[in-house]
Amino acid sequence: MATIRQNQVGELIRRYFGMILTEVGSNIYGRGKLVTVTDVKMTPDLLVAKIYISVYGTEDKPEVILQLEDSHNILRQALAAKIGKQMRRMPDIEFFLDDTVDEMFRVDDLLNRVSEADKNIGK
Repeated sequence: MATIRQNQVGELIRRYFGMILTEVGSNIYGRGKLVTVTDVKMTPDLLVAKIYISVYGTEDKPEVILQLEDSHNILRQALAAKIGKQMRRMPDIEFFLDDTVDEMFRVDDLLNRVSEADKNIGK
């Protein structure tokens, strides 16, 4: 269970990192991709921020995560410029692909297919 401070810092990083991706993201992973920060989980010592990213507009989602990892230092410096005065130590950042929305669409599609099959059986 995360502490109140972990949640506060995670939300702060989520908000500002989303702004950073809006500002410099297309230089990192190219245009035509919608990359959003879905969640940030902080370690108990607040030294590591696990940033969960969701990607739309490309099938090569792990490639976007690799490009973000390659730009780790640039992104961390940009984040430090935004929240540095609010933190004693700037946490390290790690990126993870969040495919929850993709799974939601897949399950919804499967349920729609089952519903259509039930309608066809009833005819």
